[in-house]
Amino acid sequence: MTNSLYLERLRQLSTRLVSLQKPIRILDAIKWPPGIEQRFRAREGRELPALESDFYQRQTLAFDAGNISQLLKELKNDVRRQLGRDDALGKILQATIDQYQIVIELLLARGTQQFGHFSKQLYGSASDNIRGDRKTLRQLGERLCHIFSLPAVEHLNRPYTNHINAEEAVRMLDGRMRDYFGADEVRVQISDDIVSDASAGGDRIKINRRSHFSELDIQVLEVHEGWVHIGTTLNGREQPWATWLSVGSPRITAIQEGMAVLLETLTFSSFPQRARRISDRVVAVDLAEQGADFCEVYRYFLERGVSEHDSYRVTQRVFRGGTLTGGSVFTKDISYVKGFVENVNFIRSAIQSGVPEIIPMLFVGKVTLDDLPLLYERYLDGVIAGPKYLPPMFKNLNGLYVWFGFSSSLSEMNIARVQQHFNKLFRQLPTATPIQPPTDAELD
Repeated sequence: MTNSLYLERLRQLSTRLVSLQKPIRILDAIKWPPGIEQRFRAREGRELPALESDFYQRQTLAFDAGNISQLLKELKNDVRRQLGRDDALGKILQATIDQYQIVIELLLARGTQQFGHFSKQLYGSASDNIRGDRKTLRQLGERLCHIFSLPAVEHLNRPYTNHINAEEAVRMLDGRMRDYFGADEVRVQISDDIVSDASAGGDRIKINRRSHFSELDIQVLEVHEGWVHIGTTLNGREQPWATWLSVGSPRITAIQEGMAVLLETLTFSSFPQRARRISDRVVAVDLAEQGADFCEVYRYFLERGVSEHDSYRVTQRVFRGGTLTGGSVFTKDISYVKGFVENVNFIRSAIQSGVPEIIPMLFVGKVTLDDLPLLYERYLDGVIAGPKYLPPMFKNLNGLYVWFGFSSSLSEMNIARVQQHFNKLFRQLPTATPIQPPTDAELD
């Protein structure tokens, strides 16, 4: 097979997958109707949410599951036949096809015990070990929850009020997207059909009409939804041959969400309360996996000082699509912590192994860490296009190298002994309210 024939076949097969997966939207297929939270909280969280037993069966999928499944099967056979069973890019393409087959099984099993089984196949479990470590995700989540609940959080807390309405948030984000991507590349718009405050898909950010935001929320949306989720989508669309890199199956979720959280951290956009919410998600998944029902998970967070709204939100995210009595739940929310740790470890390892040039490939499209060495090789061959949109710290790796170099060295210190030393000094401090700099709104 000539190189030009191979590339044309790769492009055609990739484009077929992009087309087939288009109507498969997991979150749309498992979302709850508005009003459930109000009725649940009106009963003081003592009764399971009022979802009828046949709720999911009455929610028609936006695609013909049997037909799409058959077309995916035919596509996988064509990938093997046209690219060869041992072709490396073909194997990534096949793995992505397999993921969409499991997604179809997941959606057909909504509201049943099998839903949780397929969710674990796609996203993993809170009881999984962190790659290369003995700790489980639940253990890490508990540790992070503790850190982000320490008294120091209250010392840092300041009244970042949610004074920005949806229309103003759209205006602010639209300007920031233009600055980062250029004019007319990304759309920011009001939405009435999303449950979360905001969401990103393709080249568009949706803002919930009913939501209000703080200045920090806008910063988080800029880097999380814009730089990462939309940035990797647009970079994937720049691919001349591997066009499937523009779409994300569940196999890439952890790296996507983890990178988004990492960018929040590197740009100092995040804050302890948000980090706590992300950590809580791992704990919520584990509790529900172990059999706690919706009310029990909800009360677990209430008893730990989480607000009624946030307790409901973290619980609802886990139980959508599954069974309200626990055991079979949506495990996607482990991806934020899991992906953050794996991305950090990947970057540190690339630096220590002397191959920092591979790091920008994290943004080449929708990828997994295991894909990156091969994709980098194909980038050097000219088959894969390099990422067009890169966050500043990934364009010039010098600062990132130093940051991770210092963090790698510091992680080897015995923090318990260091803290004992400084605690002797801190005990002498008087109790005082920390000095807070004025916000942008206050300066205006």
